[in-house]
Amino acid sequence: MKNKLVILSLLMAGTAVSVSAQEKEKYYSENWKDNIFISVGGGIQSTTNPDTKFGKAITPLINVSLGKWINPIWGFRGQVYGWESKMKLVYPFEIVNGPETKRSENYVGVNLDGMMNLTNLFCGYKPGRVFELNFFIGPSMNVVKNYNNWHIVADESMVPDPNTGGSQIITTINPSKSSAVNHDTRCLIGASLGLGAKFNINPRWAIDLEARGQVTPSILGAYSSAKTDGYIHINAGVSYTFGGKKFVSCGSKVDQSAINDELNKYRDELSQALSDLADAKNALANAEPVVQEIVKEVEVVGPCAVFFQINKAVVDDYGLVNLKLAAKTMKANPDKKYKIAGYADKATGNAKWNQKLSEMRAQAVYDILVNEGVNKAQLEVLPVGGAENMFGKNFLNRVVILE
Repeated sequence: MKNKLVILSLLMAGTAVSVSAQEKEKYYSENWKDNIFISVGGGIQSTTNPDTKFGKAITPLINVSLGKWINPIWGFRGQVYGWESKMKLVYPFEIVNGPETKRSENYVGVNLDGMMNLTNLFCGYKPGRVFELNFFIGPSMNVVKNYNNWHIVADESMVPDPNTGGSQIITTINPSKSSAVNHDTRCLIGASLGLGAKFNINPRWAIDLEARGQVTPSILGAYSSAKTDGYIHINAGVSYTFGGKKFVSCGSKVDQSAINDELNKYRDELSQALSDLADAKNALANAEPVVQEIVKEVEVVGPCAVFFQINKAVVDDYGLVNLKLAAKTMKANPDKKYKIAGYADKATGNAKWNQKLSEMRAQAVYDILVNEGVNKAQLEVLPVGGAENMFGKNFLNRVVILE
């Protein structure tokens, strides 16, 4: 007859599923390869440098991004962008009514963005949603060749001195002979943040519209009077998610119908055992009294299953009840030894993590039994690692079996 502890474990697991189904569902990326995307886009940028009027320094902008959504709310990406930065100014020779001069530098930049999906954060995740609003923020780095100093040439001339009636020497900067020097490659570290609107065409393709504000050391270097420039980037593009968006509900990992099938199977076996026991009692009652040797059977712990949530090694309250009942029987039979076999779901996670997870689960059961007074010499911890279809369903492999 199957041990009653196994049946009790399955009944408690079914109760836990019913309770968790009433809570708000949470989603995650089941595999590290899921929800990886690539984006390309183009648009315009303009500096807010005080040496030029906003809008008169508009240049093209292109970008390529690679990122991943960890869950429907949080993600990250790396972005390579750039083209040219330019301004129209008279600095450093601020000649009254002097001609404006165009200054420009080609550059390439890198953004590392942490992303937050505001729509899923406030409205909850909904598969197939068309419009989403994202917020992103992170550090940036621009690589550019710019001038960091000036070679100033001054002219001297004799002019009348109105105060003395004589002459005086006047020194003036000669813009035609002065020039910027040290045209070196530099890495300029800054930061940026922005908002993006995403229009999902299907699970793989989406159209992106983004606006980003950036603060960085001046890309124009010595040509700019400001040490720090602000930039505004506006671009449109497309994103492709490899394999399509795949967010898995934490609750979907528990197959209620499979648990019910297992429960029904053990109920049938228990019913048959009770029927056999009743027949045996009737036969015993009708049997002729005989003198016989009575052998007392010692109750021992049969196979006991303690189930765990995905990627967890914490024994819940239902599992704790099973282990306390098992510990009571173990202490009554100190000469018996037991194996604590830990398992993980081979279909989820890599082999190294599954081995560690099965060890953590087995150790958790071991610690509870010892705390309940079971002799350590009676227990053997056996971390098996990832298991496949022990009971016909992947989620049932997240278990510790005591026997």
